[in-house]
Amino acid sequence: MLTTLKNAFKIKEIRKKIIFTLLMVVVIRIGSQLPVPGVNREYFANWFAAQTGDAFNFFDAFTGGSFLNMSVLALNITPYITSSIIVQLLTIAIPKLEEMQKDGEDGRKKLVSITRYVTIGLALIEAVAMAIGFGRQGLLEEYNALNVITCVTALVAGSAFLMWIGEAITEHGVGNGISIVLIINIISRLPQDFTGLYTQFVSGKSIAVGVVASVIIIAVVIGLVVLTILLNDGTRRIPVQYAKKIQGRRMVGGQTANIPLKINTAGVIPIIFASSILQFPVIICSFLGVSGSGTWGEILKGLNSGNWCNPNDLKYSIGLVVYVLLTIFFAYFYTSITFNPLEVADNMKKNGGFIPGIRPGKPTSDYLTKILTSIIFIGACGLTIVAIIPYFFNGVFHASVSFGGTSLIIIVSVIVETLKAIEAQMLVRNYKGFLND
Repeated sequence: MLTTLKNAFKIKEIRKKIIFTLLMVVVIRIGSQLPVPGVNREYFANWFAAQTGDAFNFFDAFTGGSFLNMSVLALNITPYITSSIIVQLLTIAIPKLEEMQKDGEDGRKKLVSITRYVTIGLALIEAVAMAIGFGRQGLLEEYNALNVITCVTALVAGSAFLMWIGEAITEHGVGNGISIVLIINIISRLPQDFTGLYTQFVSGKSIAVGVVASVIIIAVVIGLVVLTILLNDGTRRIPVQYAKKIQGRRMVGGQTANIPLKINTAGVIPIIFASSILQFPVIICSFLGVSGSGTWGEILKGLNSGNWCNPNDLKYSIGLVVYVLLTIFFAYFYTSITFNPLEVADNMKKNGGFIPGIRPGKPTSDYLTKILTSIIFIGACGLTIVAIIPYFFNGVFHASVSFGGTSLIIIVSVIVETLKAIEAQMLVRNYKGFLND
């Protein structure tokens, strides 16, 4: 790894990209500490500590602590992520957007532009809700129009600035910029989480208990990382044979290729969707100051992942069952809108390609659908296992951390993809890559 990094820095172009990315990371971390003018940070810290659920912990992890600090980057890139998901889903319902998606680079640029506008709109709505809703309760040192406008402007500007940084990293740095911003936010919380685990399970305990606890924690983390890597790299390769054809006086074609179908075709999207749906009612009730009572209160407790897998209240784990079903559903749903077997089969037929033993056209589409259905279920089960394990340890041992299954999958996925991006640039120059060490 060190040799590879040394070789990467020997190449001027890659060195400049890596340095640019690191500088942007420094800017992000500085911005996460800059407070919004006129905000009472102690009030928000106290309010945050009073929340019994972990919905806001999940949100704060995605913002790298900016939300808890109520910095100018408090909204972070969550509006951008939400708007990206919304625009992708709307491409199914709106034919015009679907045409843009199929219109190559020009269509992609138009969709990116639409995503930016939606991001600003969502950031504005969230900022106004926070400035007015919390401002009346003490978030603002003085609740007046000027402070509300200042707070809203700072939060929206911070979100737009991070969106710009993400796009700048994609263009001038290494890897996907938005993913880099997200992973830096999540990683920034890891020292705090590991310190909490050390204090809870190791510090003050006997040597034997401390060693056993440390080994279990390390084994669980390594196991989750390995499983996540297997999920990201696992593929089912469908062989494709291209028929020979005559061009001029030469016989061309006859090549063999393959269609790589990833086991985890939807990535981390299913658990993000499932988590968001379950946490939305909890967050809204917290904002409105509604604790819930009777049947409604029991439902909220079931939706709160902090109550799952608790041996003393197993009835609330019904929320975990709903979470698993939603994860599997969204794995199939998201894959269905990103991979079209019929379109793939038609393109193969046009180019003279076919799967050995399968007729071109609809039989090929049916075959791909059948294979895809099987591997999506395997990938969804893998995602569910990675997501459930942290909830299990949280419920049974009260090991509350911000790096749950979702965060871990994002960290591993982004790191692997970034290494592959650097490796691809290095291989062009005949250097050995990260993944070949």
